[in-house]
Amino acid sequence: MLKNKFLTKGLVLSSALVLAACGNGNGDDADTGSNDSNDDAVAQDVEVNVGEFPIVDEEITLSLMAPGTGMAEWEDMPTMQAYAEMTGINLEYTTPPMDDFGTRFNLTFASQDLPDIIFAPGTSVLTPALEVDYGQQGMLIPLNDLIEEYAPNLYQLLEERPHVRQAITTPDGNIYALPRIDDGDTASWPIGPLWYNGAWLDALDAEVPETLEEFHELLVRFRDEDPNGNGVADEIPISNSGLTHPRVWFLGAFGMHSWGAEEVDGEVRYNPMTDNARAYYEFFSQIYSEGLVDQELFSQSDEMKKAKGQENRIGLFQDWFSFFTTGETEEEAINNPMFRPLKSEWNPEGTVAGSPQMVRGTFAITSENPHPEATMAWVDYMYSEEGTEFFDRGPAGHYWDWADEEGGEKVMTERGAEEGEEYRGEITPFYGITTPGLGVSLPPIGEVGESDFATFIREETQEKVVPNSQIAFPLVYLTNEEIEEIQGVAGDMATYIEEEEAKFITGQLDVTDDAVWDNYVSTLENMGADRFIEIYQAAYDRSVEAVEE
Repeated sequence: MLKNKFLTKGLVLSSALVLAACGNGNGDDADTGSNDSNDDAVAQDVEVNVGEFPIVDEEITLSLMAPGTGMAEWEDMPTMQAYAEMTGINLEYTTPPMDDFGTRFNLTFASQDLPDIIFAPGTSVLTPALEVDYGQQGMLIPLNDLIEEYAPNLYQLLEERPHVRQAITTPDGNIYALPRIDDGDTASWPIGPLWYNGAWLDALDAEVPETLEEFHELLVRFRDEDPNGNGVADEIPISNSGLTHPRVWFLGAFGMHSWGAEEVDGEVRYNPMTDNARAYYEFFSQIYSEGLVDQELFSQSDEMKKAKGQENRIGLFQDWFSFFTTGETEEEAINNPMFRPLKSEWNPEGTVAGSPQMVRGTFAITSENPHPEATMAWVDYMYSEEGTEFFDRGPAGHYWDWADEEGGEKVMTERGAEEGEEYRGEITPFYGITTPGLGVSLPPIGEVGESDFATFIREETQEKVVPNSQIAFPLVYLTNEEIEEIQGVAGDMATYIEEEEAKFITGQLDVTDDAVWDNYVSTLENMGADRFIEIYQAAYDRSVEAVEE
């Protein structure tokens, strides 16, 4: 990457004047909580080296607020100490415990005594609505131009992934907070997958089904042909504790990719009230009545499901990894193949819900920051694979060390090998919080290499999930008024749908009866489904317009 230097004194002063005019509505920044050290810094010449270290030739100091991870103080972590030396940017930390962070964050913005950097707050604290609110008030600065000029790694990612740019662009066309972008082996999973019992497939000489019809046939064989070989008809073809999680993987077979709002050719619909949902209910009602679904599906706990799994009684189940349910070793779990999205008349392509592979609201620059250009260059390293590994594992000599630096060979240190994740949490703050940057699956350290199970997960994901994923609805920004209007409605509808889903599937309600179905749909309409669709349609349209502008 070419070295690109900018003398930013004029830029910083101009930014300060603009923000002073809009920061608190009266053109006077005397009450914005700015501190003397920041005021002094504005008067300095700051040269920014884009794509090179040090980022600044003359050291500067910025203040950063983030949730504490509880493993060590940030200023004592070797990763942050090393990065300060690499960049020339020192930090003064405010890191309240995670449980207290939300309260401290809110008080900070209420008082307008702002730090220079907001780091890893998470969307539950820096919500999309607050991004817009604080941005329009001038407390968070727009990042669009800074990304283009000072963040080549992030800029390239946004160019390659326009859906990410769309998701972080607020209705006024500005980006006020940066995301975490995930590229790891499991990042494409919308939720923990469904897993087949591989031993049962082997016993029946069966393959992973590709169509809804083949899937039904396999479930019948699981029920009837004693695949666990104990001579007792105790097999449960499908089991889980409810359908909330497994449903995500089944919806695609019925032409849906979410259990809520979905955008289809620019139009928003509410899936639980569509004919697609009715087909989903009908199918599960059928297989439930045939004994192909655990009759305790809606009443058992996850622990009860796992107990059945460990007794080798389940043919298909949902979990993050299959051995969490079966109790097998990783080596044994390699034999349990991942569910393949099912093709059907509703979905000939066999697609499944896609993960956005990103989390919003992980980094923001406040109006108090005297060096936003250097700050953007500082965070940009986290959006490179090299930076990801540095912040995930820390510098050499702690968690790991060089066996052959020239040859690029690394080994675990004795303490790193013995204490593992606990020790890593003392070295880097990229542990237990949602940090900005690029999440990738890192190469193994030392001679161990990638485990067979890790290879299995990667290959199954690349074959069955990645090429078949489809995003149902982009991440959008709702206004405070819209949130206030629909949050109660959305919750009430979700509760009602969950109750009716159980009744439809267990046969308490006949989903094939038009009068029953019409009553279900009209109830959702009366609860506010049409207004829900209108709001999400408006939010979707705004997100498209903001990016196009």
